[in-house]
Formats: sequence, C-alpha cells, structure tokens
Amino acid sequence: MTIAIITGASVGIGRATAQAFQQGGYEVVNLSRRICEVPGVHNLTCDLAEPDSVSEVIDALLSHVHGLSEICLIHNASQMRKDSADDCPDGNLRAVLETNVLAVNRLTRALLPGMGPGSSVLYVGSTLSEKAVPNSFSYVTSKHAQLGMMRATCQDLMGSGIHTAMVCPGFTDTEMLRNHLGSDETVLQQVGAMNSFGRLIEPEEIAGVLYWAHRNPVMNGAVLHANLGQREA
Repeated sequence: MTIAIITGASVGIGRATAQAFQQGGYEVVNLSRRICEVPGVHNLTCDLAEPDSVSEVIDALLSHVHGLSEICLIHNASQMRKDSADDCPDGNLRAVLETNVLAVNRLTRALLPGMGPGSSVLYVGSTLSEKAVPNSFSYVTSKHAQLGMMRATCQDLMGSGIHTAMVCPGFTDTEMLRNHLGSDETVLQQVGAMNSFGRLIEPEEIAGVLYWAHRNPVMNGAVLHANLGQREA
C-alpha cells in the first residue's frame, strides 16, 4: 500500500489532490482543522499554526504509516494575509511562518526517516514563490522560503531515491483566493483574464500536476509552473 499525506485537503487544491490520489489507488491522509469529505480519506485533525497540535498529529501519523515505505508528502496548506513591508507586525509574520514554513519543516523531518525509494516531498507553491506583488508581504516571504526548502531538500536527499518538486499554480479558483479578493466576482474575472486562456485554473488541474510529479522522479528539484501561461506584469 502506498500513501499520500496532504496538508489542507479539506478544500480547494488539497481536496482535489486527495481525490486524484485516491482514484489512483493510494491511501490518503488529510492533515487539517476541517475534515476532507472525499469518501475514504483518513482525517487527522491538526492546526498547522500550533506547534503542539503539529507534534500531536505527528505521533498519530507515524503510527499510521508504520511499515509503509512509499510515501508522498504534499505540503499544500497555507495561510495568506493582506499585509505589507511597512505594516506586518512580528506576530502576524510569525503566524504565517508557523503554517507555511515551520510546520512544513516539522512534518518533513518527522517522516523522512521512514520514507523509502519512490517517495516524494511535494510543495504547493505559487507564482509568488518567485516574484512579488503589493500587499502580500508575509505570504510572499513564506512562499520564497518554501522554494528554498524544496531545493535544499533535493540536495540533501541525493542518492536516497526520494524526490522533491514544487508546483506553482497561477490564479486558481479556491476558497483562499476568493477570501483574499473579497469574493468580488468582477475582480475574480479580472485576475482570471491574466493568462492566455482567460480563466481561473481549476483545482483539479493542479491536482493532476501533483499526481504526475509524484510519479515522475525525473522532476527532482524542479519548479513546475502551472499557470496557463500567466501574463507577466
């Protein structure tokens, strides 16, 4: 039995990814505060912003994966806030980094010893992993950090048979994007028009890229731009 462990699989890209892996014959575990309603997914309740909650779920997770060697760990969950370089209190930045960086580090570090050849560590990044826009200071900072983690992890795991990659979606029709844009349909249409297909990306499209990335270790250390040909500002 092979297993996919996905953070934030209760909604959006995470939920679509849970469904894709389950349809591919994988056991799927969701780590999030809310349950994933895809039938058959095993839910471990966890608040990734709280170190104690992460520590507790790691104990349960290690028991769940004991004896399995092919593991796909997908770091999907993220916090996204509206802030800027001149208006981002330390506490706000720390909260975003807890979810987007430190929880990623804790989970990877805990699972790597039991991951065998054929396993992968995948990151759901963003266009903002490599560039920036105004008023997304903490999110941009954390996504740049995730990209560095992916590349460093690739180097540190040389020869292990474990591969890593980052999938960077463009504007995807998710709860997080809608909340960030205030669920303004006009604005959503405007951002959807910022690629060569003139629409928002569907979560299922990103899920398909993640499924493919796990099954193709030739992409080790790669950044996969899944953005429909996003227009450069």
